[in-house]
Amino acid sequence: MKLEKEVLTKIYGGAITASFINAIVDGFQKIFDFGRTVGSAISRFVSKNWC
Repeated sequence: MKLEKEVLTKIYGGAITASFINAIVDGFQKIFDFGRTVGSAISRFVSKNWC
């Protein structure tokens, strides 16, 4: 089946790819790690345990 030029311009993508899912998961993981770092810093500051 050969598509003509008019039909090709009307095709829309929208599939969720594995790389898109990996990017989303990586973003959530970085936010979670940042929260853990901030929480640890606050905890060390409150308890005055710098080691």
